[in-house]
Formats: sequence, structure tokens, C-alpha cells
Amino acid sequence: MTDPKRIVAAGYDVVAERYLEWSGKRPSGPRLRWLSKALELIPPGADVLELGCGAGIPMTAALAEGRHVTGVDISGTQIELARRNVPAARFLQADMTTLDFPAATFDAVVAFYSLTHVPRDEQGPLLERIAGWLRPAGVFVASMGVDDDPGGVEADWLGVDMYFSHFGAKKNRRLVEAAGLEIESSEINAEPEEDRHDARFLWIVGRAP
Repeated sequence: MTDPKRIVAAGYDVVAERYLEWSGKRPSGPRLRWLSKALELIPPGADVLELGCGAGIPMTAALAEGRHVTGVDISGTQIELARRNVPAARFLQADMTTLDFPAATFDAVVAFYSLTHVPRDEQGPLLERIAGWLRPAGVFVASMGVDDDPGGVEADWLGVDMYFSHFGAKKNRRLVEAAGLEIESSEINAEPEEDRHDARFLWIVGRAP
């Protein structure tokens, strides 16, 4: 199997329940802090798109309290879990780079730990589409890569092969701005991974004009 999208989907199909258990037992400080920040930025009643929703916990469940959430994930197993865990939200199994929504559909788009699974040459066009889906003054909250990685498979990531790809932090900030979003805040955080060195992520808040 060489298709990055199939690697990601197959990997999460296998590891979905283990990943949910692992992340629930040891939620990272940055994950909780940026979830809290997203909840502060996204008002009640907002229409929210979550890219890479996983099993729906904790992000989708928290967002769905008083908001209209559409969660998207490439893994069928993750979507099945999410539908059980967060029945109030709407879920789509899809490759996020193939999504097609009308302009100005959402008040917010969030992507926690998912963009780094997208081949990096597809990330710029995806950001442009995200900007188009946002309503005026809509907010984008996401984690992105810090170091330059043209794309490759990490063996034995939580017991499966997993694909990662990303530009460095400076290039990622430029991509967000080039998509038409104003960066309101950004910071780099290190987060623990199971039996491995810490992973670093660039966290960004972007705002549509």
C-alpha cells in the first residue's frame, strides 16, 4: 500500500479504539488548552466544521454543546465511534481534500492533529478552500507541522503504519496567510507520544476577513 490516504484510513481503522483510550488517559496540556481556546472563540449556535474528528472525544463532544458540528474523518471506524459518542453532531466519512461546501457555510473550521496526515502539497489548496468555507470573521483553529517533512510512513505508530507530511512552521504560517486568513495567534508546543520523543506542533488561530 503506497497511497498516503489509504495508509491513514487503514491505520486509524485499526488503531481507533486504542488511540481514543490512549489520548483519554493522558490528554496533553496543549490539547486541552487549545480546545479551551477554540470553545472561547466559537460562539454558541455557530456552524462548525471539524476536519479529522476521530472518535469525537473530546473535541467534537465539547463543540457540539450548543453548536452545530459537522465532523469529517477518512476512517470509517472513527466515524462509527464518533456517531455513537456524539449523536448530536453530523458526521461524514471523507478525504478532507475532496470536500465541497458552498462558500460561507461555516462560522469556524477546526483541525486538531489532522492536517499533518495530508500530503503537504495538498495543504495549501485545502487552506484556500477552508478560507472560502468560512463566513466573514469566521475562525480557523488548527495544529500544523513545525519541521520540514516531505512525507513518509512512520512504522509502528501506536502499532500501525502511519503517514505524515508537513512544511516547517514559517512556511505553514505563510500558507495560512496566503489562503486569505489573518493569523491572530500562533505558538509551538511539544506534546508526548506513546513510547517516543515529544512531537512538536504549530498551533494557529486564523481569522477570515
